[in-house]
Amino acid sequence: MWQRLNVTAFLASGIAANPELLGEPYADADGTPYLPMFRQPVLVLAGDAEVLAAAHERAVRRGMPAAVFTEELFSTGHDEANRAAVRAVARDDLKLVGLAVHGPRNAVDKVLRGATMHP
Repeated sequence: MWQRLNVTAFLASGIAANPELLGEPYADADGTPYLPMFRQPVLVLAGDAEVLAAAHERAVRRGMPAAVFTEELFSTGHDEANRAAVRAVARDDLKLVGLAVHGPRNAVDKVLRGATMHP
C-alpha cells in the first residue's frame, strides 16, 4: 500500500509542476504560512497494465500533459537515475505502474476509459 501512495505522490508532483494549477498559499489564524495546493480535485483511479498502456497511448496521441511512473523507478535512488531509467526504455515498452494526466475533464475521461475509482 505504501508503494501505491508513493507512486501517487510522485505522479501528483508531475502535475503540480504547472504553477497555473495551484491555488494561493494558505495561512492559519496565527499567520503560519502553508504551501498552495491544487485548485481542483484530484481523482485517483486504478487499472491493470492493459488499461494503463491504453491510457498512456491515448494521452500521448492527444498531446496531453502526462507524468509516468515505471517499474524501474522502484529500484532507482535519486532523480537523475529516475530520468535515466525512463529514458532507457522505448515508449511502447514502458512498464507503467502509474500515469497522471491533466486536461479538460471530458478529454481526461476519454483517455482514462477503463480505469475505476481507486478503492
